[in-house]
Amino acid sequence: MAEELKDKEEILDGEERAQESDDTTVGVEAESAAEAAAESEEQSDEEKTPEQLLAEARAEIEALKTQALYKQAEFENYRKRTIKEKADLILNGSKSAVTALLPIVDDLERALPSMQKAEDVAAVAEGVELIYQKFLKALAGLGVKPIETEGKDFDVDLHEAIAQVPGVPDEQKGRVIDCVEKGYTLNDHVIRHAKVAVGM
Repeated sequence: MAEELKDKEEILDGEERAQESDDTTVGVEAESAAEAAAESEEQSDEEKTPEQLLAEARAEIEALKTQALYKQAEFENYRKRTIKEKADLILNGSKSAVTALLPIVDDLERALPSMQKAEDVAAVAEGVELIYQKFLKALAGLGVKPIETEGKDFDVDLHEAIAQVPGVPDEQKGRVIDCVEKGYTLNDHVIRHAKVAVGM
């Protein structure tokens, strides 16, 4: 039994050595093939005449020139398209804003004749209030929001001080006392500062 195991181990060792020998042979053969390819390439370049080498170089230069011309043409088309898109955006960028405000213009046009004939001032005031609220809603839909001023601390990023109010209580110093003209933001960017009076 021990002899059989010994024989099997010897057979396995022999197979492993043969496999390692095969791997080494394959590696040597691959290196030899790469070296042979490099040598044959060098030899083929050496066998070519200067005229052939010059012709190949010129052909390669022409191919690169053509490729460069295509890339330049692509970039020029992209540049022209971008300029056109920007011009269209500048010309038609306000289309959504105008479209949102047109219904309010319609309401005002309908309200003006009725205001001239109306005897009930309260009804006229209610109609104007409805149009005003509709207008604010349209502005909000476009990203326009009024800047809050009442009871707020003076903020140079949001407010423009056009007057100072002396003699206010200590808790109101540096705060907005009155808003003379509302300010607005468009998508959180100030488009008009609120004109305010500040306590001092």
